[in-house]
Amino acid sequence: MAITAKDISELRKATGAGMMDCKAALKESDGDFDGALDYLRKKGQKVAAKRADRDANEGVVVALMNDAGNRGLLLAVSCETDFVAKNDDFVAFVNSLAQLAADNGVDTKEALLDLPYEGSTVREKLVEKTGVIGEKIEVSDFHVVEGENLTSYIHAGSKIGVLVSYKDGGNAEAAQFFRSVAMHIAAMSPSILRPEEFDEDFVVKETEALRAQIIAENELNEKENLGKPQKNVPQYASKRQLTAEVMAKAEEDIKAQLKAEGKPEKIWDKIIPGKLERFVADNTLLDLERCLLSQVFALDDTKTVEQAVKDLGDEAEIIEFRRVAVG
Repeated sequence: MAITAKDISELRKATGAGMMDCKAALKESDGDFDGALDYLRKKGQKVAAKRADRDANEGVVVALMNDAGNRGLLLAVSCETDFVAKNDDFVAFVNSLAQLAADNGVDTKEALLDLPYEGSTVREKLVEKTGVIGEKIEVSDFHVVEGENLTSYIHAGSKIGVLVSYKDGGNAEAAQFFRSVAMHIAAMSPSILRPEEFDEDFVVKETEALRAQIIAENELNEKENLGKPQKNVPQYASKRQLTAEVMAKAEEDIKAQLKAEGKPEKIWDKIIPGKLERFVADNTLLDLERCLLSQVFALDDTKTVEQAVKDLGDEAEIIEFRRVAVG
C-alpha cells in the first residue's frame, strides 16, 4: 500500500514521532494507522527498557493552581538532556499532563499515570515519548497542596518548583511576602517545616555525623595550620533535643565557667543569655540546614523565617510547603 505524505503527517500529529519514524511505522503496518501506532508503542517499550537504568537529571517542573486558589499541584517530568528539557514540544507535553491532573483532581503520582491520555494512558504515553525522543522520560515527582491561601514559585529554567499553603493573618501584604518565602524555599531547600517533625533516630545519626565532621575539620585546620578559628563541637544537632533538663545543665555549665574565670557573680545575668543563645546556635545546626522556620530568611538575614512570619502578623502562619526539583 502506498504511503502518502498525508498519512505520515497525520501519524506525526497524533504521536509527535519524527517523520522517518512515522514513515517506517506505516511501512511496517502496510499503511494501517492503528498498526503504525502499535509499532511506535512497541518501539517505545524497547527503547524504554534499554534506557531504564539511565539517569534522568534534566526536565521541567510545573506548578498549577485552580481558579479558586485553594488547590495546587507540582509536577516534575524528567529527561536525560537539557536539549530535550528546553524543547517546546516537551514543555507543552508536561503542561498538558499538569492540566490533565488538575482537571481530574488526582492526588498521587500513580493516579496520574493511570489517567487516560490520547487513546492510551499517561504511563503508556511516557513509554511512547521515550521511543520517539530516544531518552528516558518519566514523572519523577508529583504533589498536591490544598489550603485557604496558596502561592507558587517556579525558579528560572523551570528546574525547581515550590507550593506554599499559608494563613495571611489579615495582612494585605501577605501574598507578596509568602511568595518571597516560596523563593527562599527554592534557594535553601528545607525538607521539613519545624524540628518536631524530625524522626528521633534520624536526629541521633545526624548528630553523630555532624560531630565527626566538625572534629575532622578542626583537626585538619590545626594540622595544616590553616589559621581558621576552631569550631565548637556540638553535643546536639536539633532544637528537639534541647529539653528543659538540657538547657538547665547548659546554664549550670556556663555559671561554672564564669566562676572559674573569676567573673563577678553580679554581672552573670548580663553574660548568661548571650552564652545560652550561642549554645542553642551551636547545637541546632541540623535545624538550620533542614527546617524552614529555623533557617535565616534569605531576604532578610537579620531574622529567621519564623521571626519574619511573626513580624507579618500574629495570626500569619505557614501551614505546609512542597518543593520539587529535577537534576
